Amino acid sequence: MNTSAPGTRTFDGRVVAIDLLRGFIMILMALDHTRDFFSSADFNPLDLHKTHAALFLTRWITHFCAPLFIFLSGVSTFLSLTRGGDLAAQSRLLMLRGALLILLELTVIHWFGWTFSIEMREIWVGVLWAIGWSMLCLSLLIRLRREVAATVGILMILGHNLFDGVRPEQWGEWGWLWQVLHAGGGFDFGEGRRFIASYPLIPWIGVMAAGYAFGPVFLAEAAVRRRSLLRWGMLLTCAFVLLRLGNLYGDATTWSAQSSDLFTLFSFIHCTKYPPSLHYLLMTLGPGLLLIALLDRPLPAWLRWVNVFGQVPLFFYLLHLPLIHGLAVLTDYGRYGAVDWQFGWPFAPEELAKPEDHGFGLLIVYLMTAFVVLLLYPLCRWFAGLKRTSRKLWVRLL
Repeated sequence: MNTSAPGTRTFDGRVVAIDLLRGFIMILMALDHTRDFFSSADFNPLDLHKTHAALFLTRWITHFCAPLFIFLSGVSTFLSLTRGGDLAAQSRLLMLRGALLILLELTVIHWFGWTFSIEMREIWVGVLWAIGWSMLCLSLLIRLRREVAATVGILMILGHNLFDGVRPEQWGEWGWLWQVLHAGGGFDFGEGRRFIASYPLIPWIGVMAAGYAFGPVFLAEAAVRRRSLLRWGMLLTCAFVLLRLGNLYGDATTWSAQSSDLFTLFSFIHCTKYPPSLHYLLMTLGPGLLLIALLDRPLPAWLRWVNVFGQVPLFFYLLHLPLIHGLAVLTDYGRYGAVDWQFGWPFAPEELAKPEDHGFGLLIVYLMTAFVVLLLYPLCRWFAGLKRTSRKLWVRLL
């Protein structure tokens, strides 16, 4: 029986802390993508030889988005199954949603978000691709005992770095499959076409499976639930610190002393995201569980707007990229009188370089992020209300 503290769940059984954390994730993701389009830094913000503290932290804090969101997707699947009880229907919904996310990644997000072009010569896939395939796999795992999902999740998260030494070339003509599953990177398919797997699937499938296996924690009495979240959060965080201190198994990139204590700390927390290393996953999931424990309280009025974004994350995602890119186009046109570099085929025949003075400092990046969030809030609030009342399939899938 659910004996959660009053106010920690909504009237329809949603866990407030999960939606609230997802809302913060959406805002951080918008910050990261606004930085992509508006920052004047034309280098990797995590490059310790080029970056500065504010830029490093602006990029690094967004590392928490994908692991926590995918983990919470697994948790939400368990909770939804607990409320609904229809295993076959939940499995079908996961399959449909997963297939939809993969399709959206390959089309809408690529064409109308990142590139403003109908471009098929180079296809690179990101977080929606990983979430989609993870949902497809989870749609099968939920038909088995929960212990199976737990085992799959733990083995994938803990063990995938054992295979870092396996190169795609060793797979021969199937090397592309190893890149999609584990190694990442790009490969050619057909004449003049290239596929870039930014989010290799194996670790992310494991993260979602682990979230599903972790789901029963959220059914416990409030005090027990918070103790469990704190205990697991501390365990994962301490495991990260211990493994990282010794540069032990779990990350191909080691840390080292830098020119200052602050940058030495940056070196320590700069773990491999592409593909996600064990260190990276421990560093993000551990503090994430601690944060859920802190958020597992009645929702304060001043955070309700954040909770709205967490209730409609895919709707937010589909809108925020075209909006950010569109604002970048308008800004560049006002600044330069031309925006060819913001488009691809058929609007621009080839990729054009940006002006040397393109972009702005972090203050503008943060202000533009706030503007994007402000513009999207009324739409997200409307759709959150629609999701609470509508039984239409397309509404449920979004």
